[in-house]
Amino acid sequence: MPAPCKVGIIAALEREVWPFIRDWTTVRSEFDGRDFKFFEKKSVVLVCGGIGAEAARRAAEAIVNLYRPELLISAGFAGGLDPAFPIGQVVMPRYVIDAKDGSRTDCGTGEGLLISFAAVANVEQKNKLWQAYGAQIVDMEAAAVARSAEAHGIKFLACKVISDTSRSTLPPISSFVDRDGRFHSFGFIAHVALRPWLWAKVYRLASDSAIAAQRLCSVLTENFGSFSQDRDVPVLRAQKTRW
Repeated sequence: MPAPCKVGIIAALEREVWPFIRDWTTVRSEFDGRDFKFFEKKSVVLVCGGIGAEAARRAAEAIVNLYRPELLISAGFAGGLDPAFPIGQVVMPRYVIDAKDGSRTDCGTGEGLLISFAAVANVEQKNKLWQAYGAQIVDMEAAAVARSAEAHGIKFLACKVISDTSRSTLPPISSFVDRDGRFHSFGFIAHVALRPWLWAKVYRLASDSAIAAQRLCSVLTENFGSFSQDRDVPVLRAQKTRW
């Protein structure tokens, strides 16, 4: 059994957080019949559970049961719903809503509202979510992590970065995500290679994702000293959001 940690961070894909964890110790452990790759440093542990709510739930349960953290953080990419939000804007929302059932989590700190949606939202869906809920950002995982944290009586926060704006038209990413939340990049590349009309969208997505990852990891790195302290449960501090 791994040693208890202070903070457990759940992301979807390694590319979202790689600048933050590139020099961390990696440990493979099994939980509930699945193999997980954990990144450890001091009293912080991070796992990339995959894309989607179920993948995030499994990863959160693995961290909770194996490491017994005092705080869970859902970190990673999000889509902008508010047209004013640019690529690379880091947001720590006060509220997280699950679009599936309308349940709401109050993080106790932060600003604004994130909504977790069941699929990668297109431009039309983003506009509907913004109008219906007043949410500023959308992801697929935060609500599932929040639900696990609540079930175990653990504090929860979210730290998200805008990787696609309210007007971004994305290539068909969802078709290459399997039921375990894994993104099949080689299949995606092969698909795109035969469709030149998608090349510009993919190039823009890669460029925006690189910007988003650097900004997110910069904020996480700035907060690492607070994460690894042995005293009170840390409070995540993000840059002031301009709305």
